[in-house]
Amino acid sequence: MTGSCCEHTATSDWRDHAACVGEDPEIFFPLSDLAAPGTEASLARAVCRRCAVLIACRDWAVEHGEDDGIWGATTAAERRSIRRAAREPTPPLRRHDNGSGQSSSH
Repeated sequence: MTGSCCEHTATSDWRDHAACVGEDPEIFFPLSDLAAPGTEASLARAVCRRCAVLIACRDWAVEHGEDDGIWGATTAAERRSIRRAAREPTPPLRRHDNGSGQSSSH
């Protein structure tokens, strides 16, 4: 039986299935994503967008505080934003009067 890239064994690592394997690592570490966002990172993002493990890559970089390079098609600034948003408390659901005198949630 042959396994697909999405069928990971206990010893398999998402990095083994990444589309960037064999690519020039330099494209994933542009000089700056602040001066011209997206310009230098466009080649790396194109590789990421065809990757079967894009989400695992991005999640790993967010969880490990990776502040350099393009990971899972995100820049360091985008990952910092994701981490900030994850730390913010979720506002409670607001209930609205639906006109019948009873409240309903949306």
